[in-house]
Amino acid sequence: MYQLKLTSRAQRQLDKLPAEDLGRIVAAIQQLGGNTRPSGAKKLRGSIYRIRVGDWRIIYAVFDKDNLIIVGKIARRSKDTCDRMKDLFKT
Repeated sequence: MYQLKLTSRAQRQLDKLPAEDLGRIVAAIQQLGGNTRPSGAKKLRGSIYRIRVGDWRIIYAVFDKDNLIIVGKIARRSKDTCDRMKDLFKT
């Protein structure tokens, strides 16, 4: 089982989600703990992946060595949703 963490940016985005989408997105994030690369996950770069939840995209990084998943961004689908990925996971 992987530990799940959200960046402060992802947490702010989660807090602003409409109520009708919140449950589905939280459920999808929780499922990542047991299945880090679910069906439909797209590898974007290195250890960074994207999953789709309706019109929303969840960008996350998987660190297998540490059994850790960090969610970096939750955003509505657009052409720049996956821009500046390397900046999402800076500590």
